Amino acid sequence: MAFRLAPTAASEGFRLEAHDTVGSTNALALAHARAGDPGKLWVVSKKQESGRGRRGRTWATPEGNLAATLLIVSGGELRLAATLGFVAGLALADALDAVVPQGRIAIGVDGASQGKNRFELKWPNDVLASGAKLAGILLESALLEGDRFAVAVGIGVNVVAYPEDLPYPATSLRALGANCDAETLFLALSDAWNENARLWDDGRGLAAIRRRWLARAAGLGGEVAVRVDGNVVRGTFETIDEDCRFVIRDDAGTVVTIAAGDVHFGAVASARV
Repeated sequence: MAFRLAPTAASEGFRLEAHDTVGSTNALALAHARAGDPGKLWVVSKKQESGRGRRGRTWATPEGNLAATLLIVSGGELRLAATLGFVAGLALADALDAVVPQGRIAIGVDGASQGKNRFELKWPNDVLASGAKLAGILLESALLEGDRFAVAVGIGVNVVAYPEDLPYPATSLRALGANCDAETLFLALSDAWNENARLWDDGRGLAAIRRRWLARAAGLGGEVAVRVDGNVVRGTFETIDEDCRFVIRDDAGTVVTIAAGDVHFGAVASARV
């Protein structure tokens, strides 16, 4: 089966560029933007050889996994564009719900799971299944001429395989017993993106996105540890604020708002991180 756009995405003017293998879908999408591409372009592949995660970490995409990047070109506020990662998380979770049969994914039993959703969202950019990392999201941007900017919304999903040398649990759809390929998942993702992007409405609907995200949030109300610039803040995950920053109440009872950091839940939060 070849990659294809959902009819709803094609009708909204989205385009598709599919590859058998690619260095980085994000890098390729931004290169297209610098060359004048107007955006609304999905760049997808089942194999990515030089993908990246947050903070420059390697994100492997072996044959059969999904690497997808949506290129968006805008003249709006870059600050609001940064919240597109939350739109992407919701779109991917909706797509996974659509293509993975009920009962195929168990609810995890660690501190990250609330028992409400098969697929949960971990701040700021992960999708979890059974308490383990199934997917990651990475936003990268570039300034363009004419006071415009490009945003590459990169989404990597462990469809058939997952890395085993990580300091946290990871999984794949195959490992969880789900019979879904990258092409089927992307078809659903390109459809689910439209609904969530309409809700986001160029940032005007961020409050609605925040509410939807919190309904899927992993670890909400539980013990958490966040590493920020080499320091660790421990406490209870209370919410995300109106700008989608992470809010915890630390062990001294002080409310702490965090814009960027690595989050650990449950037993991992109790250990040294």
